[in-house]
Amino acid sequence: MPKKRYNAEEIIHKLREADVLLAQSKTVTETCKQLGVTEQTYYRWRKEYGGMKVDQAKRLKELEAENARLKRAVADLTVDKLILKEVAEGKY
Repeated sequence: MPKKRYNAEEIIHKLREADVLLAQSKTVTETCKQLGVTEQTYYRWRKEYGGMKVDQAKRLKELEAENARLKRAVADLTVDKLILKEVAEGKY
C-alpha cells in the first residue's frame, strides 16, 4: 500500500476526527485504524499540530520555509565575506 502524504489541513481535520472518536470511548488503536494512520503518526501529528487551527498551521509552514530561505542567504553571504577577506589579505 503506497504511503500518502497529508498536508497540514488534512492532518488537522484528522486530529479533530480523532478527538471525536476518542471522546466516544474509542481506544487510540481503534481511532488510528479508523483514520488510516499508525499510532506513531498520530502521536507525531498531535505533538506538531495539536491544538492548532488550519490558518495557524499554514502560517507555521510559511514561516519555516522563510526561515530556511534566510538561513541559506546568511550562509551564502558568510562564504562571500570569507572569500573577500582572504582576497583583501593578499592570500590569492
